[in-house]
Amino acid sequence: MLRSIVVFVLFLSLSSCQNSNEKILVNDVGNQWKKNVPQSFDFDVEDAQNQKNVMFVVRNNNDYPYSNLRLIASIEHNKKKISTDTLNFVLAKPNGEWIGTGFGDTKEIIFQYKLNYKFPQNGNYSVKVVQAMRRNVLPGIEDIGIKIQNLKP
Repeated sequence: MLRSIVVFVLFLSLSSCQNSNEKILVNDVGNQWKKNVPQSFDFDVEDAQNQKNVMFVVRNNNDYPYSNLRLIASIEHNKKKISTDTLNFVLAKPNGEWIGTGFGDTKEIIFQYKLNYKFPQNGNYSVKVVQAMRRNVLPGIEDIGIKIQNLKP
């Protein structure tokens, strides 16, 4: 119950800070991100002529056993893959202190994925991401999301 309240408050705080120049899509992975369960984020691009920043939002807690997070991310347009990237993001300093912001055990960090990215054309897009760590079930990741920020022309 408490976890549901915390997730709702975090979602509410993100959505209240959201402006018309950005979209934030977040999936709750329940503190156990399974390697064989891709996280998918679907959105529409209506102004492909304008560049965008695409970023990942990661919320982790003290159950996370590593200092980094490896991901395999792909962008699809009309169910056709247009790019695939293998990514490595650092979540902690060498002394083990989490880099993200937040109170209590949960920290949030935003990682750059595609900066100044120009989508090929208007339409429906999907970003799919899987964790590429050594474990089939990855503890300590609470939420994974994307933030799409429109850049001013």
